[in-house]
Formats: sequence, C-alpha cells, structure tokens
Amino acid sequence: MSDIKSVLFVGVGGQGTILASKILTIGLIGHGYDVKMSEVHGMSQRGGSVSTQVRFGSQVYSPIIGEGSADVLVSFEEMEAARYARFLKKDGKMVVNTTQIPSLPVLSGDCPYPQDRGRIEETRPR
Repeated sequence: MSDIKSVLFVGVGGQGTILASKILTIGLIGHGYDVKMSEVHGMSQRGGSVSTQVRFGSQVYSPIIGEGSADVLVSFEEMEAARYARFLKKDGKMVVNTTQIPSLPVLSGDCPYPQDRGRIEETRPR
C-alpha cells in the first residue's frame, strides 16, 4: 500500500497559491519526506487560474495528481474549487475560501459569476 499523499492548491493569480505550496514543500522536506511539486500559472499575473500539485511520501516519482486522487484540495477562490473538485478523492478533504474574485469575462460583462454554491459539491466524486 502506498504512503503517498497528494495536496492540490488552486486559486487566482496573486493569492499566494504557489507560495503556500512552496512553504508546504519546504516543511515536508524538512521532516524527511520525498516531495514532488508542480505548478501551472499561465495567465496568473493577470488574475487567471493557478494550480499547484504537491505529492509526498517515502518515495514519490511524479508530481502529477490525476482526477479523483487528491487527498486534500485547498482552494483560495470559490470558482476554482468548483473547477478542480473532480480531482478530489471520494474521501478527500476540501478547504475553500469563499471569496469570489471575478475573472476578466465577468468583469467585462460577458458572463455572470456563477452563484450556485451547490456547484462545488455537484462536481465532487461520489
């Protein structure tokens, strides 16, 4: 049985998503874990989506977290929680900051910010 744990951090550029994952990574390495981290921050400087994946255990070969395999999902923004909820395990834990940061299409009036808070639960694996 694998002792590998996976933590997915998601948010919007400028919220500290990457910093939080780096702090966790440094702490885990300091406690003797093998840690792999991956980050995606394409348009993050413009308020776009940011995700970081941290996997740790006695021996980790890849930083990639597949759908339905994250032990913990930490979301710094509500819509990002809904976007990434499918990556959480059935028995995984989700921590969500309910602050809403409108994206550029919302700010420009092209589309409304989704208001259905049940959306996060609907996207989680059952």
